Amino acid sequence: MMKSYRVFIFVFLALLPVLFLRDYTPGNELRYLSIADEAIKNGSWITFSNHGEPYADKPPLYFWIIMAGKWLLGEHCMWFLSLFSLIPAFIIVSVMNRWVAGEVDKKYLLTGELLMLSCGLFVGLSLILRMDMLMCMFIVLSLYTFHKMMYNEGNMRFNTLLFPVYIFLTVFTKGPIGILIPLFSTITFLWLTGRIRSIGRYWGWKTWGILFIGCLLWFGAVYWEGGKEYLNNLLFHQTIDRAVDSFHHKAPFYYYFVSIWYSLFPWSLLLVGVITVAVCKKMIHTELQKFFFVVIVVTFLLLSLISSKIEVYMLPAFPFIVYLTIMFLPNFSWNRWLALSISIPSVIFACFLPVFMVLVQQNGSIYYLNTQLFYIAASILTLSGLYSFYILYKQKQINISICVLFCGLFCSVFVGGWGLSDINAEIGYRELCAKSVEVAQKYNLEKYYVWGLYRPENMDVYLHKSIQVVSPDEFVDSGKYKGVFMLPADKLEEFPSSKINVYRVGHYAVVVMK
Repeated sequence: MMKSYRVFIFVFLALLPVLFLRDYTPGNELRYLSIADEAIKNGSWITFSNHGEPYADKPPLYFWIIMAGKWLLGEHCMWFLSLFSLIPAFIIVSVMNRWVAGEVDKKYLLTGELLMLSCGLFVGLSLILRMDMLMCMFIVLSLYTFHKMMYNEGNMRFNTLLFPVYIFLTVFTKGPIGILIPLFSTITFLWLTGRIRSIGRYWGWKTWGILFIGCLLWFGAVYWEGGKEYLNNLLFHQTIDRAVDSFHHKAPFYYYFVSIWYSLFPWSLLLVGVITVAVCKKMIHTELQKFFFVVIVVTFLLLSLISSKIEVYMLPAFPFIVYLTIMFLPNFSWNRWLALSISIPSVIFACFLPVFMVLVQQNGSIYYLNTQLFYIAASILTLSGLYSFYILYKQKQINISICVLFCGLFCSVFVGGWGLSDINAEIGYRELCAKSVEVAQKYNLEKYYVWGLYRPENMDVYLHKSIQVVSPDEFVDSGKYKGVFMLPADKLEEFPSSKINVYRVGHYAVVVMK
């Protein structure tokens, strides 16, 4: 099997094409860049806005990273910003390895790395420009520090300082959920293990004092720069309102009990199955196993009680789910249900190439995937699935079977990543905006209009000027609008006949209106 210290290098190299070639998605990624650009333009550092509208949804730390990247490099670079998701992912795995090393054999530590880095949502968030992986890293570090404090490991004076600092950084990255998960997890564990009287050792005057000073400086700066209304938006509308009766991402209580199955793919059956059997058979014996289980349960219940829900919010539970599983896994001998939990992903991988071929040939909406590189990537997945299935049932080696699927997945990503430059027009707006700028210069036009596109308002990142969004229901009168129009290509028939020239960019169109 692959040696542990090589895993991060392998994953990093496999993801390099994606880091350098992928365009920003029109949703959150492009919006974050636009917010950072607006902050730089306005000279604001602690309060933010999106096209003049206050944006108090997120704390400032991640926006500072984006702003620093542009200041250092002169422009927004995908590879640079992606590192602040990928490096935290590596740190999480490293910390979890060190944490459980005393209870888990090296072979299973490596398996834990492979499972963690290839969980669907985890690997996705290792690439996407969001603050969730950064938050998850600080939560893991805070809980690891708590555990060291409990057993007097390391420099206690330093740990008592690090513990609240990590928690504040979690809050400063994502918001109040950053303190709620460590707070309720640690208190619940102390109560269950009869240590509740020692709570002051962890949540004493130093912890609350550092948190209070940090928040006081933050909120004071918010009030000074953004005023009372922005502070009220940050403290109440974006926290209490979202938690009690969310105006955004509202979902029922059971949401995460459904989403966990596809969020942990392809290992969901293995991870959920092993933990469920271990709990039913009362296999939770060590305090570390109890602590990990408490963190998982508390995170699930806490996030389920909060009104606003999306899959990525559950990310902090993933490291504990994976590493609790590998603590139990050596206790399981090879059996049918355990083999089934690996064979199902193996079969799915094995079927990927034929399914991909059928979908590409029959579904016109994904025509752009019909390239040699994506066929090679699909072939790698299929071969890895077949070989994993063979290893599983002929040699009965679960760890090696997992390694084969892991290697197949990232080799496939590496090959497919080189094809991203050919499909970026379908992913984001960079190529569409580049063509629009070229057309505007050619015809000496100054205004840009958008009609019927998803989240187009943040195209100013590429155009370096504001755009006018025309309602999809509004008839475009050629006498009213003079400039460059961007719209879905399938909407061209609804456009006035006086259009001069039409340029195609993926499934979009650029129309000259004069």
